[in-house]
Amino acid sequence: MIDYVFPEYEIIRDYDRCIQCRACEGQCANEVHRYMPNAGKMCVDEKNCVACHRCAAICPTRALKIVKSQHTFRANANWSAQTINEVYKQAGSGGVLLSSMGNPADYPVYFDKILVNASQVTNPSIDPLREPMETKVFLGKKPQEIKRDSKGKIVVDTPPQLKLKVPIMFSAMSYGSISYNAHESLARASAELGIYYNTGEGGLHEDFYKYGTNTIVQVASGRFGVHPGYLDAASAIEIKMGQGAKPGIGGHLPGMKVVGDVSRTRMIPEGSDAISPAPHHDIYSIEDLRQLVLSLKEATGYKKPVIVKIAAVHNVTAIASGIARSGADIIAIDGFRGGTGAAPTKIRDNVGIPIELALAAVDKRLRDEGIRDTVSLICAGSIRSSSDVVKAIALGADAVYIGTAALLALGCHLCRSCQTSKCNWGIATQNPNLVKRLNPDIGCKRLVNLVNAWRHEIMEMMGGMGINSIESLKGNRLMLRGVGINEKELEILGIKHAGE
Repeated sequence: MIDYVFPEYEIIRDYDRCIQCRACEGQCANEVHRYMPNAGKMCVDEKNCVACHRCAAICPTRALKIVKSQHTFRANANWSAQTINEVYKQAGSGGVLLSSMGNPADYPVYFDKILVNASQVTNPSIDPLREPMETKVFLGKKPQEIKRDSKGKIVVDTPPQLKLKVPIMFSAMSYGSISYNAHESLARASAELGIYYNTGEGGLHEDFYKYGTNTIVQVASGRFGVHPGYLDAASAIEIKMGQGAKPGIGGHLPGMKVVGDVSRTRMIPEGSDAISPAPHHDIYSIEDLRQLVLSLKEATGYKKPVIVKIAAVHNVTAIASGIARSGADIIAIDGFRGGTGAAPTKIRDNVGIPIELALAAVDKRLRDEGIRDTVSLICAGSIRSSSDVVKAIALGADAVYIGTAALLALGCHLCRSCQTSKCNWGIATQNPNLVKRLNPDIGCKRLVNLVNAWRHEIMEMMGGMGINSIESLKGNRLMLRGVGINEKELEILGIKHAGE
């Protein structure tokens, strides 16, 4: 049978350096490398290579490198090589193309077109090493007015809040889509940092209940792993209505990943596909959503804030306005570059809108309606650096979720093959031989290092702006300027162009 799809990558081996230790053969879950005893040398099957770089990283003599294939089609501005290869694949399989991680297409990244202001003379900068700088934030409903008792003392009657030492949290990644060791790394790092991690829709392994004070549990349409103990174990509950990587459709964990403790935690049979329906079948209106919000609060004694997670879509402002009135305490908005363990490729790459525009529009809508303080906003969907965090908060976020950045810290190389369960770095796999490659001690330390590094940079940038607290930065669009952005985009973002 003819294979119409040529390998996307080439593996270059320096045979003068190669000592035939066969480490590459033993480390590649995709069976790309093999030893040929008759020839007395290593050879490769490049069609299986996903450019995870595991072989190149562990090669003791640096004899390997992965390069993009120069194989090409006849030039055609309308039919790219990717499009042609996708047609070949679907003509051969008759199936839906699946991809993982975030949208890799060349759409505008507005964070890269926004610059931050700096103080100089009339509004002096602040040195965060020598002057107070507050990065602590509280997520949840805020009192609309200050109340005092008969003796004039302030009455503290604040609804449940999430307290973060830095406005960064680890976003929803389910046990099953990622490994036990990856979840343990996230949980331990959250506890050490004084922030939160999100279980995703896969339930909570019993070993991680001890991290409940730093855990957000998720209730999705499939209700996998949801029971009273699960809800009680966490500090907050998130209702997943949508996801940035696949707005309007449900979740899917392939049966090959539903094994052992994953099956037991999700409360479904081993080997069965974990499919979340596109809609919650008990939610078809804001009133229905309100019923679930109140049911979850009732089930947990009104002691935990409830988050509603939505994808960034064209009518996101109206949706957010309704959610703010549903009784939810926090809204999480996930942009179209958000990561995923598996999604139909065409959904991932063509549905949804940029998080920067969605966030700014929602913040403005809630302020215009006088209800901004009734909810907190979490920004998600490819937050890549500390500068993205600062810009997101200035556009209106209270805090951000990071997912892909956290996985990169654990060693992910963005090979975008999570759905195969062959992650050579032990992250997006349930194969015990691969899982053990991720050491939770090292993973935790790397996550802690990343967030601490970002915290220092956030403080430096805030100090440069003459701002000494996250609260003063929130929604402060005067500190932002756009470069190379058209007037309509500037209007939605609520910022001026550089030079104004």
